[in-house]
Amino acid sequence: MVKNIARPLDGGDACLQFGQDIRCALVGRDACLCWPKSGWKLETAALESVGPENGFRVEISLVFFGFPSRINQSLRRRILSPQLRNRTGMGNDSYEIPENANEHCPGPESESAGKSDACEGCPNQQACATAPKGPDPDLVTIVERMATVKHKILVLSGKGGVGKSTFSAQLSFALAAMDFQVGLLDIDICGPSIPKMLGLEGQEIHQSNLGWSPVYVESNLGVMSIGFMLPHPDEAVIWRGPRKNGIIKQFLKDVYWGELDFLVVDAPPGTSDEHISIVQFLQATGIDGAIIVTTPQQVSLIDVRKEVSFCKKVGLQVLGVVENMSGLCQPLSDFRFMSVTETGEQKDMTQWVIEYMKEKAPEMLNLVAVSEVFDSSGGGGAKMCKDMGVPFLGKIPLEPQLCKAADEGRSCFDDSKCRMSAPALKAIIEKLLSQLEVSRMED
Repeated sequence: MVKNIARPLDGGDACLQFGQDIRCALVGRDACLCWPKSGWKLETAALESVGPENGFRVEISLVFFGFPSRINQSLRRRILSPQLRNRTGMGNDSYEIPENANEHCPGPESESAGKSDACEGCPNQQACATAPKGPDPDLVTIVERMATVKHKILVLSGKGGVGKSTFSAQLSFALAAMDFQVGLLDIDICGPSIPKMLGLEGQEIHQSNLGWSPVYVESNLGVMSIGFMLPHPDEAVIWRGPRKNGIIKQFLKDVYWGELDFLVVDAPPGTSDEHISIVQFLQATGIDGAIIVTTPQQVSLIDVRKEVSFCKKVGLQVLGVVENMSGLCQPLSDFRFMSVTETGEQKDMTQWVIEYMKEKAPEMLNLVAVSEVFDSSGGGGAKMCKDMGVPFLGKIPLEPQLCKAADEGRSCFDDSKCRMSAPALKAIIEKLLSQLEVSRMED
């Protein structure tokens, strides 16, 4: 690939370097290329010298998920300077004309699209008249908001109930404990559990002259969730897709996070409107990728495969898969012991068993019992990752103390109660930071 730099001939500062990622910042209905922050992929490019007096002719194809092909073509055209547009035949009146359009079609992006006499009787007339004539202007605001965020990580799951929000909360707690500036954005609109898991139930969002202010757990850990907007925690959010997409966009463009090292986005399970929207809105800002949470059972892994497929289709890197609830781990002394008769009658034998162990084998009271709750004979998440070619970050055991920490809205790292899950989480987070090439505290 050619490693030259192309600059607009109309005096702009923007440049584009082949072989690198680029970001396209949209200003009004114009576009300019900016760097060094990446986000837009230069999928194909060709640089042809047409003489030093004419500068360069640049032909590129920008592909941005969520933008219709006509907008991608428009962006491709607007990158060229006015002089180059004239030379390459891509002037302001040059548009991609639908095959079934009228003979003198002004072009679907023309101001007269769907309104001129030439459009009468065209099957595309109404669509052209009502279609937006450029990219979403709110993307400009989102790009500006996210410019102060170094790393953006989505936490996804194929199905509900696998501990995705618990992982998001503990990941945020852990990063904040490492002295990173962390934001946690909850976009699970219909099931916002993050406020409870961060100990923030009953808190409200405040407006400042800079935008919506996150609710802070610590000075370096801010949280935003629709749960803060509900009049009562039991209030159901019964919204269709467009309204959910609207609040996600509002979170991204109106919340003032300030300087962040990490923005962790807790998404709802599945691959629905919210996922498409968050990828579409964030992709232009440079998103690191997604962590997918699963359990070892086959039902969960089937859905995770779909989640991996979704990420590949939209160009979202899979940072890794976390296998949660990977075996029940609990000190033997914390178990309850029951005797069951032939008729199904139960009798609590816990006190007798504990006394017996104290007398006969006291060392057993320090043991941790492990039980496979889900069948992992098929290899679990590790085998699935190997089959699909994605990283496996590690396993987190199902530990009652971790569940209790989530219910109480506190970090599992604050004490030594989470003897098995806290070290497992720490190892996963260290592997993630290593993969992102982030030291414990960035300069």
